This record gives sequence, C-alpha cells and structure tokens, in this order.
Amino acid sequence: MATSQPPPLNPNYSTVTASPPVTPTPRPEKRLAPPVFSPPTAPRRSSLDQLPSTSSRTPLTPSPSPADGVTSGSAVPHFSTPPGPPMFSSPLRPAAVPFRTSPATPQPVSFSSVSSLPTSSPQSGLFIPGSSLPTSSPPQYSNGLVERHSQPLDSLEESNLSEQSPYVFFSAHKILKHKKLGNASSLGFGALVSPGREIAQGPQTVYRSPHRCQNCGAYSNLYCKILLESGQWQCMICKKLNGSEGEYIASSRDVLQHCTELSFSAIDYIQTGNSRPGYIPAPDTRRTSPVFLVIDECLDEAHLQHLQGSLHAFVDSLPPSTRIGIISYGRTVSVYDFSETSTASADVLPGDKSPTQESLKALIYGTGIYLSPIHVCLPVAHTIFSSLRPYKLKLPEASRDRCLGTAVEVALAIIQGPSAEMSRSIIKRSGGNCRILVCAGGPNTYGPGAVPHSFNHPNYPYMEKTAMKWMEHLGHEAHRHDTVVDLLCAGQCPVRVPVLQPLAKASGGVFVLHDDFGEAFGVNLQRASTRAAGSHGLFEVRCSKEVLVTQVIGPGEEAPADAHETFKNDSSTCIQMLSVEESQCFALSMETKGDITSDYVFFQFAIRYSDIFQAEISRVITVRLPTVDSVSAYLASIQEEVAAVLIAKRTLLHGKTSSDAIDMRVTVDERVRDMALKFGSQQPKSKLYRFPKELSSLPENLFHLRRGPLLGSIVGHEDERSVLRNLFLNASFDLSIRMLAPRCLMHREEGTFEELPAYDLSMQSDAAVVLDHGTDVFIWLGAELAAQEGKSAAALAACRTLAEELTEQRFPAPRILAFKEGSSQARYFVSRLIPAHRDPPYEQARGKIPSAAIIVDRTKGKTEEQFHSL
Repeated sequence: MATSQPPPLNPNYSTVTASPPVTPTPRPEKRLAPPVFSPPTAPRRSSLDQLPSTSSRTPLTPSPSPADGVTSGSAVPHFSTPPGPPMFSSPLRPAAVPFRTSPATPQPVSFSSVSSLPTSSPQSGLFIPGSSLPTSSPPQYSNGLVERHSQPLDSLEESNLSEQSPYVFFSAHKILKHKKLGNASSLGFGALVSPGREIAQGPQTVYRSPHRCQNCGAYSNLYCKILLESGQWQCMICKKLNGSEGEYIASSRDVLQHCTELSFSAIDYIQTGNSRPGYIPAPDTRRTSPVFLVIDECLDEAHLQHLQGSLHAFVDSLPPSTRIGIISYGRTVSVYDFSETSTASADVLPGDKSPTQESLKALIYGTGIYLSPIHVCLPVAHTIFSSLRPYKLKLPEASRDRCLGTAVEVALAIIQGPSAEMSRSIIKRSGGNCRILVCAGGPNTYGPGAVPHSFNHPNYPYMEKTAMKWMEHLGHEAHRHDTVVDLLCAGQCPVRVPVLQPLAKASGGVFVLHDDFGEAFGVNLQRASTRAAGSHGLFEVRCSKEVLVTQVIGPGEEAPADAHETFKNDSSTCIQMLSVEESQCFALSMETKGDITSDYVFFQFAIRYSDIFQAEISRVITVRLPTVDSVSAYLASIQEEVAAVLIAKRTLLHGKTSSDAIDMRVTVDERVRDMALKFGSQQPKSKLYRFPKELSSLPENLFHLRRGPLLGSIVGHEDERSVLRNLFLNASFDLSIRMLAPRCLMHREEGTFEELPAYDLSMQSDAAVVLDHGTDVFIWLGAELAAQEGKSAAALAACRTLAEELTEQRFPAPRILAFKEGSSQARYFVSRLIPAHRDPPYEQARGKIPSAAIIVDRTKGKTEEQFHSL
C-alpha cells in the first residue's frame, strides 16, 4: 500500500516471540500413546472450429462515455508454462464459435460464513436473516468512476483519474432517474462490496483520524467541495459544511494534492494506538494468528492415513512463528502437551459434559504447554500425528461417539488463557484473532450439542433443535473472544450439517465438505490457516438521500446501537461483521425513493476493524455514479454478471430446503419473463416481447442457476447443497460468478486453451476440456483422445496445470476430478453443461442461446423457449 506520511516506529505494532514460563500445578490424568502410522498418486482441433466465428461480447466491461471519467480496456488472460511438456504459455485464443465467451476471472484470495443482514436504521428497509462461504480476484472492472476535485464551492473543476474501485461492483454503472423502472424487482439495482479484500495495488494509507461530517457521519473524500479560504468541506451525502481544523486551507486546488483522501477513492486510516479497556501493549504481539487443530479420532484406517498425510504437510507449511495447538476427540478430549518432546503425551478430559472450571484451571495454570510456535514444536507435532490410531470398535461411522462440542470448548478455554507461553510480567487481552480448525469425519453424537445416532430416535427433532441452539451459542462465545471456528469435514458419513453449521456461521468461520481427507482437504487446511483475519469489524453504508438500502446479505448481523458512533442525522446502514477476511462479500439491494433530479448519486462504504497487529483500521471507499433518463443508456451500463450474482444471492436466500429450491426455480422463470415485459421490445404486429439485447447473457447465467447445484438436483445429498448455498451467500464476486456459471476451456495444440461457452457441444471426442465451476474443477478427455496414450497424457498434464493455476488462491480449494468420456464420473461434467446437442443444426451454427431466443407472450403469460433440448 502506498503511504502518504510514514509513521514513527511503534513498539505496539511490532511482533516478537517470547519464551513461555513453566508454572507447576496439578494436572489431569496423563495418557501416553506410542507412535505409529506413517502417512501413505497434443490433440486435434474440435469440429467446432468449422463453425463461423463472430466477435464475442464481454460483460462487466461496457464502454462508458468519456464524460463519465471511466477508462476502459480489455485484458487477455495469460497462463504460465507448466513444468515440462507440453508447452503451455500461449494466451487463450478467441472462441471459434459464435457464442459469447465469459471473461477470464483471475484467482481468488479467500472466504466465510453467511447471513442475510438487516439494516440498522428505520429508513434502511428489510432485515432478513440468511446464511454462508469464499474467493477469487476479479479483473479491474470499471465499477464506480473515480475523479479528483478539490475546489471552492463556486468553482468546480474536475480532473479525471483512470482509477477503478476493486472493492465495489455495482449492477449498473448508471442509475435510472425514473423510480418505476429503476426499481423493477425482476432486475433490481445493487452492489457487491468486498471491503476486506487485499489487492496488489492496495488503498492509500493515512496515519491519522479521518475528517467526518458532524451531521451524518460521512467521511471527507475526493468528491467533497472545498472552501479554500476557510478550509471547510461540504459533505456529498447531506450537503452540510464541516471544518477541517485548518488542514484544507490552501491558496489553490493544486496545493491540496497532498491530502490523500481528496485524491483517491479508497483510503485506509490506520491508528496503531489501542484504547480498548484491558489492553496492555505487549512486545510479543504476534504476526500470525494462532491455530488450534481439533481432530476426530473415530476414523477408519483408510481415512486416517489420508488425514495424517494432510496434517504432516500442513504443519510443514506453516510459518515458523505460528503458534499451534492440537486436540483430538472421541468419547474423551485429549489435549496434547508440547513439553513432552520424545513421545505424544496428552491430558485427558471427559467428553460427556462441558469441562469444569477446576479441570480447565489445571490445564491453564499447569506445567503443560498447549500452544507453542511451530519452529519449537514441529517434531512433537509430527509424533502426535503419527500416533493417531484407527477406530477399533466395529460400529458404523454414524454410531460412533464424538464429543466435538466439548473439544471446541476446551480449545476456546486454552486460547483465552492465560497460557504457559506468556511472560510472567505481561498480561495480555485474552483471545484475539485465533482460529480453530476442526477436522471432522462424522456428527457430534456425544456430550453438549449432540444429536442421536439415528434419525429414527423418537425425540430427534427436539434434540436437533436444542443442539443447533447450543452450537450457535458456542459460536457466539468464540466470536466474543475473537476466535474463528472453521469446520472441515470429509468422508462418507453425514455430519448433520444443520447442527454444525451454526457453530461456523456464528463465529465467522466456514463449513466445507470434502469427499475424503486427501489433497483438496489438505490444501483447504493450509489456506484456512493463512487467511488474513481481523476482529471487531463494523461495516457502514451511506448513500445519497435519493437511494435506500433495502437488504443486505453477507457475513454479519445487525449492529447494536452502542457498537458505533452516532451522529445527529445518521441514516447509515450498519452491520457488525462476524469476522473480517479477504474473501467476504456483502450483497446490497437498493431502491430509489423517488424520481432522481440530480446528475450524480454518491455511495460511501466504510469498514472499521482491528487487524492481527491490534491496529485500528478504517477503510473508506467512495463511489459516484451518474444518473440517466434514457432506458437504453441504463441497460447498456448494466453489468450482467454482477446483476446475475445479486439475483442469485437474493434467490438462494429463500431456497433453504429442497422444496424451497423448486419454488425458487419458478421464481427465476418469472423474473426472466418480467424483465422481457419491462425492458424488452414488442414484436411487430404481435403481442410477443423479445428479451433486451443489452442483457443477452443474463438469462443464460440464470439458467445455470436453476439447473446447477445451487437450485438444481445434480448434487447427491441435501447437506451438500446446504453447504454450497451458505458458501455462495458469503462468497466474493469472483467465486460467486464461477459457482453460478461454469467456465469452459478446451485444450488445443501446443498447450494453448480456447474458451468456449459451457454447452455440451464442447464435448468433442478428440479434445480435452476443463470446466471450472467454482468449488469443482472437471477435466474431461474425449474417447478418441484418450485412446492416444502420448497425446492424452500431455493434454491431461496441461489441463491439470491450468486447473491449479486458475484456483491457486481460491478458498475453499475446489476438488479437481479428471475422467474419460463415457465413464461414470463424466456425469458430473455433463450435468453442468447447457444441453444443445439436440438443437437443430442451423441453431447450433448460429449459436443461439436462451437469452436470444426467449419470447414472452404477454396475454398467455407463458415463456416460449426456442432452445429445444430444455
């Protein structure tokens, strides 16, 4: 991040590792476990090339007018060369078919839990509770023009900047002045905001308190008008004048260029002092968050071997200064002691009830060391993992006793401290940006928050409801101590997602399902531990008086009145964030209160939080959008992919169960029909309406929504769809659009790849195809290609390299599956493609897609889809 005024060195902002003291006291029973177990791996062109090619259209990058101060450009994605043959360095070639190709979406950065959020003021509209999940980094779309002006009130000159806001994605670059059409519920207007996102070119930083409007609480910014003689600035939200303590007094506008907040749209205000009660500066402020592993010990041998391999690789990947703790659970809770260097030693607590204060004191004030820097305890950690044994009793996986709730309680108690690691002369604030990673292979069936082994239990519904409330309470307790609980589950045993999900959601963590404890699980374990996290997050939204925030969906909850500063006329929407991470995203739905008369509408998004260094950060993002009278100009400015993600999140919020999902499919159909009636053109001498060409890709994305895993029936178990739904509701734009509409890439000669529409026409027998669907990446080899051993091996290597590059920073890391045409696993691939093989040849050649072929009969209220295979 660029800085305007570098601060002096502050000891409170540095990190030093301290040596832990040892205090002898009585301890619980010791259990020794002997070590065991060591952890266990150039094709022809497609016939599509024979089709005539046309120019492809890239949504999300419309060409704004120069008057708007927006610069446009297109970037062709490049992929690096994989190790060894085949060569894989060429950029993607333009599609050889007349279909629209979706833009290349760069890598994600991370992810979280979900909830639909309320608004904090009476004017802010609906508050709807919801659900969670995580990431990618999108191209630099021109969402929100950025201009710089620091002029007197009576003389406004504007100098345009070529910056764009990578934190905010609006569904349109312009706002329609007419309320009736602008508020059409079928299309709607809104924004996706990722306030904690980290990018290479980060926001400008200012090391002082911000100037704020004393009337509404808005921050001074590049769109404020300045009275040069007095230094006063006019708030762009409420239009009131405010003082600047003389900082904005200048002889000319150019003199104010040193004021960073008057020149850039995204600013980080950083204060390294900490005035929270109970906080005492400590020289060993950590640079990385402590990680507590909570491991299920009721696994069969095959699953355990995979888990051991993932755990060994995980601790080897951690930074040396990272503090780690290890707990395993079954009928009892074993807390491993790092003071024993030669063998795996654990203090054992009963799992049938919450730990007593006496047993916790024996642990916390005892001689054992349960949190230790990885560079000190690495050999011990490897010994502990190798000592884990497979489950010996011959019981089904679902019938084994697991006290997961008690294990998390014990981990929280140790994190809260005081710990043996802390210096005797320093008492630090308990908790603080810690992370508990639960590695579970089955449901919580023993102790607090448990459910019966069988669904046939006569009291199951009541016990499940009670368990959900207990887990939610435990999650809130973790959040209160700045600790995030991530649940990484794997195996074939149902883990009872409705019971465990509240724990992850309430703490600000994530819930991820895996097929096994192998590669994808290990990668997610590593990425979960390294996610940058902040605490005490508060997200505020302020808009011009003409705009109303009606709904917020994301990882947070309505902020209590005492959680934020209050101003005389503050009408902001205020959300208390459960955690602050890069991959999180808030979906805002907005409406206009009436017809707009001004030329511009202003939006300001502010996030205030404490980072892992205990510095107080206020990130302020200000955006200005122009208003237009013309419906065609408004439609041309719509960002179809952003609009599709917003519609999908609003729809998924209500699709909690499988029956709800069926209802939501009907809602999606009605939404498309209503868009055609309101924005489409009526056919000559007919009552039929054709869908607007400016929104040509939107119905296709919505078709993927209703047919894919989010609303469709292609996932195997309702738990899987529930986890995907929660993930999608919290996911960043990059991950959301990939989960919504898959990206299809066909392998060509010399390791190059061509992007194609996600249609089953791409399945050519002599080609290899990569399909990126967010949480899953599939590699499909045609039968003819698979028969050629050398070529298929080269194509598969290139495809796998591409898949790894596309998902290098994505969290959760997707599973990558490779299979041949005609195999049973190929159904995963085929079910995610739009069926077009049965379309007439002339339609295949012309490249008709549903959006271009939807015609609405207004009188009959029916939608005719000339996409025959549907």
